[in-house]
Order: sequence, then structure tokens, then C-alpha cells
Amino acid sequence: MTIGFASRAAVSGCVLCAAGLLALAPAAATTGPGVDPGPRTTDAPASLLYRPGTHVRPRAGAPEVPDLSARAWLVADADTGAVLAAHDAHRKLPPASTLKTLFALTVMPALPSGIRHRVDPEELEGVGPGSSLVGVAEYRTYRVSDLWNGVFLNSGNDAVRVLAALSGGWRTTAERMEEKARALGARDTHVKSPDGYDAPGQVSSAFDLAVFGRAGLRSPEFAEYCARAEASFPARDGGSYPIVNTNRLLTGADGVAPYRGLVGVKNGYTSHAGNTLVAAARRDGRTLVATVMNPRSDDGYAVYEEARELLDWGFDAGGRVDPVGSLDALRSAPPGGPEADAVAASASRGDDADGRPVWWTIAGAALLGGAGVAVYLRVRWGPVPRD
Repeated sequence: MTIGFASRAAVSGCVLCAAGLLALAPAAATTGPGVDPGPRTTDAPASLLYRPGTHVRPRAGAPEVPDLSARAWLVADADTGAVLAAHDAHRKLPPASTLKTLFALTVMPALPSGIRHRVDPEELEGVGPGSSLVGVAEYRTYRVSDLWNGVFLNSGNDAVRVLAALSGGWRTTAERMEEKARALGARDTHVKSPDGYDAPGQVSSAFDLAVFGRAGLRSPEFAEYCARAEASFPARDGGSYPIVNTNRLLTGADGVAPYRGLVGVKNGYTSHAGNTLVAAARRDGRTLVATVMNPRSDDGYAVYEEARELLDWGFDAGGRVDPVGSLDALRSAPPGGPEADAVAASASRGDDADGRPVWWTIAGAALLGGAGVAVYLRVRWGPVPRD
């Protein structure tokens, strides 16, 4: 069968239209070091979580979201990534030791737990005044697993220093942590001190911390450490002593009732950040992750009680609220400001908010297709006459 000129031109144009669509469509996400291949199931717009205030989308019969004193908070389904409710989710605040979740996500994969290391005094230099310590001693030999117990249970900044030294150094570790955060879609986090110690410019957000906690639960090793209530730590003289997890929702210490079904993750405190907490719990086949940053209550343990309220609400609200966002929403978005991230989350699907192809994708394809037809005409029939 012979194809006429008009048909050939149309075919050429259609082929180039398809090429235009492919060229304008975002590249598929790649899997590699630092990329978390978790599920992406929630289509709620990312931009909603950038708006100030409390966001929840209740259905009929949904419980009322708790009124908390925290400057920022979020509760999400750890399995799907669906954000059930949030308050100032992308507000940038100092994270304190909850930043150690990102430290562990970054460093743990490269350090087998059975490695033994003799601590050099230089590795302990720079620990900030007033830091929480587990008691790492110079010239003492530790297993990497001992040091991780010190990080997760005692929030030991001395243990972080040694692990960072084993991973390329303090500054290199901070840079790698930021790379890991971006790979996970956590774009509010800037790392200056990998242990979470107060430092100018060091911030994270309730959204980012929930992303880190959720990613950590996917690692069996991370999950085991963050759920551990107590352990033995090697002493300077060759013996050992007990250490207890400072996450009071896990241990029930200091009059804070333990939370049923809690599986970790990490608490923190500094004078600048106040109290911060990433908490995850599992009940009836569902796992929730909640973050609470800097409660303004006079109660020193308010961070635990407010996390308890969020988790209780999240389990009670199951199936009775629509998501207000997704912990996966920014993973494939290009770098940019908050609004650029929000737009990119929609544009990366090639759709607008209603699921229709965005106008610039269609226009771009049409232009490329039209150019293809013009090229074909010129080649086949010579220059096109001008008026």
C-alpha cells in the first residue's frame, strides 16, 4: 500500500509529537545509592502542606483532630505515606537529636555492625558542651553495634562523632546526609552538625522528620535499634554498664505511660530546638508515624503526650479522613523553592490538579510535531514560498 504525501506528513508529525511528549515528560526515577524505593500511592497535592495552619480532610463521623501546642506536627500512614493531618508541616525548625534518624539512614548501610574499632582521641574532639553522651572512651575498642546502641538509646553525641569519623569525617557526613535527605524528598533539612546539636542554619521540618522515621522503619537494622528499650554498653575499664532508651513513650520512664504498639523512633532536646520527637506505632495491621516539634506547653514531657494524642487520633481516624498530602510527594520533584516543589509534584505526573494533561505538555508536543511536518515539507518539496 502506498502512503500519499498528506498521510506521510501526518505520520511524521505524529511520530515527532510522540517524541515531544517523551522529551517533555520527566525522566523515570532511578534507583541507586541514597534512593528509597518505597511505595507512592497518595495523590493529594503537595502544595496543601506548604500552607500555614492545621490541615485535615475529615469524612462523616471522623474524630476531631487534637489541638496541640507544638509549633509543627504531622501524622501519617507509614505504609502508604498518606499524611492524615498536619500543622505547619514544612515549617523549618531546629530538629535536635531527631536528626540522628537521618544520620543513621546515611551511615548505617556502609558500616557492618560487627566491625570493631579502637577509638582515637581525635575522633571525640568537637563534641558540643552539654551534649548527651553514652560514655565512649578514647583507646577503647567498640563494635559498631555498640556505638549504634549509644546513638539510639542514649542519643550519644560522642558515639555519633566516632561513627562519622568512620564514614569519611564530620563535614563529609553532613554533606552525605543532605544528599540522602534530598533523595528521600526531604527538602527542608539542612545539616550543619550530624548529631543534631544546635548550629546556625541547621533546620528540618515535621514533614522531613516523618520521612526519615518512615524510611528507617523499612530497614530491619534501624528498626531493631530504635525499638530497643535497654542494652549494655562497654565500660572504660573493660566491663559494661546498662543504658536505657530516653524515649519515654517506649520505656514508660518519668511517669510517662508507655504507648501500646510503639515501635520507636527517636526523641531529642536542645535549648534552641526544645523537645522534638518522631514516634511510630503499629496496631491492627496499620503503622503510623507522628512527628512533634517544640511544644509550647509548660509540661516538660508534653512532646510525648502530644505524640500520643496524634497516634490515638490517627488510629481512630483510619478510613474516615482523606489524605492532605503524601510523604512521597516530593521525591521526584526537581530542586527549587516550596512553590516550585509543589508545582513539580503535580507537573511530574504530566497532569494538573484534576488529572488532565497540563497545557504546556500538549503545546510542547504540538510545536515539536509541527516542526517535524515543516522539516518534512522542506526536504520533500523544497523551500516553502514566503508572502
